[in-house]
Amino acid sequence: MGPPSREAWAQRLGAFRASPCAFLAGPQGEELGRELLSDLRGDKLSEQTKVSLLALSLEYAAQLWPDAPAAEAAAASLLDTLVLLPPRPSALRRPLLLAATTALAAGGALGPASGASCRLLPLLLGLALGRDPGRGFGPASEQRPLQATACECLRELESCHPGLLRASLGPLRAALAQEGPVQPLSLLLALALRNALALRPRAGAGLQGLLTARVAAAGASPWSWMQAADSDVPLEPQAPSWPVAEEGARGLLALELGPEESRELRATVAQLLDASYLLAPGAQALLLWLLCGALRGLRGQPPALFKPQLVRLLGTARPALLHAVLALKAAFGEALFTAQDEALLLRRLTLAAQHPALPLPTHLFYLHCLLSFPENWPLGPEGEEAAPLLLGLRLCHGLLPSPVHEPTALLARLHLLCLLCAEDTEEDDKGQGGSPQRYLEELLAGLRQRAALDGGPRASATLCFQASYLVARCLAGQPAVLTPLVRGLAQLYRARPVLAPHFVDLLDTVGPELGEPLRVALCREVVSRPGGDAALGWHLQVLAKVVGGGPQSTTLRFLQAAAAHCPDWGLQQALLRVCRALLGSGGGGGLADLLQALARRLEDPDGREHARLYYVLLAHLAGPKLGVALGPSLAAPAMASSLVAENQGFAAALMVREAAAPMRLSVGPRVVTGPCPVLQLQVEALEPAYSLELRFRVEGRLYAPLGAVHVPCLCPSRPASPLLLPLRPRRPAPARLHVQALYTTPAGLTCHAHLPPLTVTFSHLFLPFPQSPRGAEPGFFEALWDSCLPGGAESRVWCALGPQGLETLVSRHLEPFVVAARPPASYHVAIRLLPDSKLLLRLEAPQEDGVPVALRTDDWALLPLAGDYLRGLSAAA
Repeated sequence: MGPPSREAWAQRLGAFRASPCAFLAGPQGEELGRELLSDLRGDKLSEQTKVSLLALSLEYAAQLWPDAPAAEAAAASLLDTLVLLPPRPSALRRPLLLAATTALAAGGALGPASGASCRLLPLLLGLALGRDPGRGFGPASEQRPLQATACECLRELESCHPGLLRASLGPLRAALAQEGPVQPLSLLLALALRNALALRPRAGAGLQGLLTARVAAAGASPWSWMQAADSDVPLEPQAPSWPVAEEGARGLLALELGPEESRELRATVAQLLDASYLLAPGAQALLLWLLCGALRGLRGQPPALFKPQLVRLLGTARPALLHAVLALKAAFGEALFTAQDEALLLRRLTLAAQHPALPLPTHLFYLHCLLSFPENWPLGPEGEEAAPLLLGLRLCHGLLPSPVHEPTALLARLHLLCLLCAEDTEEDDKGQGGSPQRYLEELLAGLRQRAALDGGPRASATLCFQASYLVARCLAGQPAVLTPLVRGLAQLYRARPVLAPHFVDLLDTVGPELGEPLRVALCREVVSRPGGDAALGWHLQVLAKVVGGGPQSTTLRFLQAAAAHCPDWGLQQALLRVCRALLGSGGGGGLADLLQALARRLEDPDGREHARLYYVLLAHLAGPKLGVALGPSLAAPAMASSLVAENQGFAAALMVREAAAPMRLSVGPRVVTGPCPVLQLQVEALEPAYSLELRFRVEGRLYAPLGAVHVPCLCPSRPASPLLLPLRPRRPAPARLHVQALYTTPAGLTCHAHLPPLTVTFSHLFLPFPQSPRGAEPGFFEALWDSCLPGGAESRVWCALGPQGLETLVSRHLEPFVVAARPPASYHVAIRLLPDSKLLLRLEAPQEDGVPVALRTDDWALLPLAGDYLRGLSAAA
């Protein structure tokens, strides 16, 4: 069957993208990666279809090649395809470079022992430095795009393996000075420089030599495989962000450079900054952040190098560049920004946020910058610390919120208004409309008026409560603002009780400054209503939340009147929840009378039982015990309630705890029995375990899911019988089994433990063929031998014998699979491998130091596994 056509691939890609996990678990998922790599090297698909296949490998590399060996093989195949491309222009070179890089990075195969890594890294570095790759590697018109792609690939590998390009800083710096793609080279050099400085305390090499070297030193590797985990310095992310104030305590280590190193570092940073204006805005922001991270951890390196760029960027209208400026301000503060710079930046942010044609996301970004503006680091003209910069009402007059704004913009502007109210002084003339607090009260009143409209949209009510929460959080210490806010919220509930869930959520989130007076106001508002109000359900929901200490006579009268208007189960349960809340706050004689009346009058049996239970608890338990009975907790003392101690015992008995493995598990001798391969497991008990269940998980998709193995009892003093684990291979290949044990201890506790992984070798999968009639063995083997070709593969292997003879080797390792034998001259071995493969061996006459072995198989992928197995027989014997 030939490779899939373009239409077939389109259908497979559509099915894969619809549900990648389901597709990979199906019958077509196992061969998707192999067929993708195979068809990339064929000539039957167009370049456009191959580009689509490469796009799939970029997006789902971890799913197509889930482990390091598969990723290594995929990257090697992609590099072979790249080398075999004709010298004419092709759209496949850049995607192939990206796909090979992604496979190594996503599969965890990048390393000095990886052959694909040793092929890919020199190719990428040569392309990035503008060297001629030779052998007709694309026309001259493709060299510049390939150079940019190589830089992007190296940047990705440097991110995955920080410090990889330390030894290539000098060549990258020299390449940047030549004509080439400025943006990719600049970002690559900046990232490599940042990582080299971060890892320098453990690196040991001089920075001057790294920055001035044109090529790698003779005999030295251009790659540094030191892991970032080996360094004590935490690396920051590449994405620009504002450092927190304590960054200096947890960020890069403070390093001191020598005079020569400092000069070369400043020259490199200046070279990168001089070319930064050629970069796109997002790339400029990333470059500034990387250089900021490189210099912030160094002593004696003033950030004055950024000053020319700061002058250029202070007038920018690009949000990304403005974000980079604010990141520099947060990182260096007064060492880079003067008071005039900060005042200019603050005014620019304020004016930019008021532009009428500004999109909403950009508008929100400017408002966020204003709200997060670091105001504590300005310097006065004499070099002494001046007063912090504050946003005045005149400067922010155009940013005051209005009900006509979008909800997100209104909340951001309201936050800014709260900051103005927090700094509001008594200099504002009372009675003047310009007071921020007066404007805030009018705005909140307008929002409450819209939320109080009967049948109004839910978004209006949500916005009103969001604004109330924001004001309560920002102005918690100002009673002049909170008092009218509480009064207005009580009026809102009076107008629209259906908003009771919003009030409950608000009470759960605000602090005591607003929560306590709002509880009192809402409780007063509810109990002043008649018991037969149409909104009785909402009143009871709010009352269960706000009822508390103090005189409860008014509340009890309301509940007694409401009890006559609770015919259905839902209202009765709401009424009982209020009674439960009163129990927790102390209750009283009136509550006991109410509970007795409810136990007699409620129509629902469940309601009567609850009322009777609450009355019994109120009559027989004091305050502390009553609280424990209403809300049992594992942290409560055992003497408070016997039920609590009993529940603690139940919880301890039912909890599954993680513990050390109570046994050792190893793979025993090979077992050849049954229709499928069986792994024999040897168990050594270290401590008693009961109801043991061993669960197995196979890495990758080589085997079908394995069943659990159950053992009733394990004791150290009693030898355990071997355990048999049936294997269901989907492909005859070695694998690793992860083992988890679930068991019960003699104390009755349930525990789980992870055991060391087990290795399934190639020989564990061997199965014999059915026995042929006596005397027909040679003909049976010859028929199998001929059936392997032409679709299969044939090879010859030399098997060293060592001190043992051929008969000993066969009897120890191949006896169950021998079909025909003429000892000691030759042996014919037939091995069956699930799901539908066979491996045939002809062991010919032995010679002095070994025996030649001819082998055939109907699956070419078995050849390397069979060769490794035969070469290892001598050492195993």
